[in-house]
Amino acid sequence: MLKKTEQLQMNFSQSSSLYNILIPKDNFWRRLNESVDFGFVREDIQKNYSEDMGRPAESPELMLKFLLLKTQRKLSDRDLIDRVRYDMEMKYFLGYQPEDTEFINPSLLSKFRSLRLKDSSLLDLMIRKTVQIALEKGVISDHEAVIMDSTHSNAMYQHVSPREELIHRAKELRKSVYAVDPAMHDRMPAKKESTGLLEDEMEYCRELSQLISEDQRFTNFAGIQESLHYLEEGIEDCDREIEFSRDHDAKVGHKTADTSFFGYKTHIAMTPERVITAAVITTGEKHDGKQLQELTKKTEEAGITIDAIIGDGAYSEKDNIEYTAEKDIKLASKLSECVLHGVRKENGFEFNKDAGMYVCPAGHMAIRKAKQGSARDSSGNDSRVETYYFDAEKCRHCPLKEGCYKEGSKTKTYSVKIKSDTHIAQMDYMETEEFQELYSHRYKIEAKNAEIKNIYDYGNAKASGITGMTLQGACTLFLTNLKRIDELEREKEANASR
Repeated sequence: MLKKTEQLQMNFSQSSSLYNILIPKDNFWRRLNESVDFGFVREDIQKNYSEDMGRPAESPELMLKFLLLKTQRKLSDRDLIDRVRYDMEMKYFLGYQPEDTEFINPSLLSKFRSLRLKDSSLLDLMIRKTVQIALEKGVISDHEAVIMDSTHSNAMYQHVSPREELIHRAKELRKSVYAVDPAMHDRMPAKKESTGLLEDEMEYCRELSQLISEDQRFTNFAGIQESLHYLEEGIEDCDREIEFSRDHDAKVGHKTADTSFFGYKTHIAMTPERVITAAVITTGEKHDGKQLQELTKKTEEAGITIDAIIGDGAYSEKDNIEYTAEKDIKLASKLSECVLHGVRKENGFEFNKDAGMYVCPAGHMAIRKAKQGSARDSSGNDSRVETYYFDAEKCRHCPLKEGCYKEGSKTKTYSVKIKSDTHIAQMDYMETEEFQELYSHRYKIEAKNAEIKNIYDYGNAKASGITGMTLQGACTLFLTNLKRIDELEREKEANASR
């Protein structure tokens, strides 16, 4: 039960004066306490509290402050509470007295994350709050250019290929059988010579499954039956080429043609002053350019009128060029030879600008590409296309192959036209001084991405699932924004005093 009129306030005692001695006036957490009213979080999450049942809950403002400290200090819930006992800076920020020794139970933080913050719009809410503070302090303008980019975070749990998962399940089944009958070692199917192919492992697992299921001696052993059914389910799943991980939301994304990651992407819009105005968190395979319109909308909702958008080649696809033109927003994004092709919406192929390859709707990346056609064919038309070749072996087992892959074909290709009038107009804009001046600010977002990864360990997810990643993003981006606003305010005060 959440008290309707509860407010988070400092309760002063005779020892409160210690804070004036121990906590400097320019301390970040002190300035944060004085400049931010954390009551904004209450309205968003109060729907997840009962109004008339249960014991009175801890203040959501206090719980959010604990999460911010946890994000900055990189501590477990238990270690965080232990640190509060003797850390005066943390006690002051949380509103405790120097002599206080009783604090919340660490389990409440886990409950707050999983129950109170579910279905909340905390990420957008916290970013909008920081933008509002930045506007009030005059460190950014309500008319701004914004820079867009994404940064990736590895999933908390390892990604396991279907073949690796089958190997693990088959091993567990054999172990359960040997525990009952060690003599079964000599009766097990012969393992295939290691080829690395999923099909060979599936064939072995089917032979193993058949052998165990036909042996009536094992029918009444629950452990063996559970392992057997788990293996059989894995075989069925592999027919649909399902990926395995304890993090069911995470997906494989590609950084280059040769490197990939398993996890999530945080798509960011930021002013040249390095204040983040919007963020969208997606699974790892999502295309950067597809988030431009959502980032634009969220930035405008935060109170910023966008004059220009600055980004790398991922943001220069045709839909974005037309969208920004309609809104009278300049788009300082360099066309790459491949990104300007756009995406055929009816079949879902998307271009990965880091790898320079197209990715099919099932998430498989092309293995090579080749140019075909000529700038002027026999009819006088520009017939140039770029053809992308996919691994036909993967296509053969793909659950989405119907209508995409012709059964029995030795190759699978996807071709795109190289130019359009929209892109030619963008190419002309790329030659202007205005474009060059805007694009010169793009490097700033690279530094911002490095900051949140190095200082807040944002390169790794701290929880499983996209909900946990979104909460991590909310706290991290909120803190990094407030620290940047504090820096800008100090610079402004210093300049005013000169």
